[in-house]
Amino acid sequence: MVWITSYPLLRLLMVQCQLDSLNSSNKDSFCFNPLFSFLGCLSFLEGLMDVGKTKCSLKYGKPPWIFKGRALYQLHLVKAATVRACIPKELRLVEAFGYTLGGFFLANYDDSPAGVFDELVVIAGLVWSPPTSCAWASKVLVNSNEACDHGRKEVGLPSQVARFSKTITAVSRQQKTKKSEFLNAIGMNGGFTDPGEHMNVQVTECVSPASKDTCNVNITTLSPALNVNKWMGPAIKMTLPSFSGRTEYYPELLKYSCRIDCRVRAVHPAKVSGPSPVPMNESEQCSDIHSRSAQNQGNHVFMDNEQNLTRAVMLSKPILALELSSMKMQVETPEVVSNYFKNNSLATS
Repeated sequence: MVWITSYPLLRLLMVQCQLDSLNSSNKDSFCFNPLFSFLGCLSFLEGLMDVGKTKCSLKYGKPPWIFKGRALYQLHLVKAATVRACIPKELRLVEAFGYTLGGFFLANYDDSPAGVFDELVVIAGLVWSPPTSCAWASKVLVNSNEACDHGRKEVGLPSQVARFSKTITAVSRQQKTKKSEFLNAIGMNGGFTDPGEHMNVQVTECVSPASKDTCNVNITTLSPALNVNKWMGPAIKMTLPSFSGRTEYYPELLKYSCRIDCRVRAVHPAKVSGPSPVPMNESEQCSDIHSRSAQNQGNHVFMDNEQNLTRAVMLSKPILALELSSMKMQVETPEVVSNYFKNNSLATS
């Protein structure tokens, strides 16, 4: 297969052979014609190969990529010791009193380059990126093969395909309190004192036919019919910078930003349930998760450690939940971090 890497030279030879055939009346010049035909076939095959390579990204097109829908952005206090070994050595974890700020981003996109799909981004914690900080995602679960492929190969995300099962049950009226009445008055109580609906989202990673539940995310929300006249919060614009990469599909460290226009309001945190993390040495719990080398891909210990980290983050203490509605998210072009460090003099330790 060495000849595949020599297409520029072969094209040059093909052009030269064609010129020689046209400029010479000597019959010996026709000895180039078989070579010319052979090189023409190679060029045609190369064109087919190029089409195959770009076919998977044609639907997404060039960045920025636009996603529209709604999301729940929930912040948790996560033990720094649990996630520190999962952060690339170039980055420094933001922590205070032994904790960092992690959580998850649960989104439903009704308009995106990959069409309609659901996404659960598990945020292990925040890392320094002076003068601000960036999120580090330890797991991204989507129910779209195309979105998974794009996340892996274009954005450097640890994306996996998963099943999202949703069930809705009625929620009875709760007793009002002074606190809830005040929150209702300013539109920040999420309708929890009124009859509504309880949505259970079960996310199951498709790692094998016998895959286990990564987590169950229970979200209490009003039905659309009851939510029509409720204030959805102010319209805001915000930027969520993130680091990514250090995966099997994208070994380089990347930095990118998500620019979000939406309406936002505080809601009660979602209740998360699932298998408890297996107790183990904290340094071993997420060892080598960011490297994801090929030799580890078939290692059950590696998979168990990765799922253990996901459960530890998801089951940690929630401190704030934000509902993002009428959301338009613009994902910018990822930048290789080595260039970012050079241009911005980002200090690491």
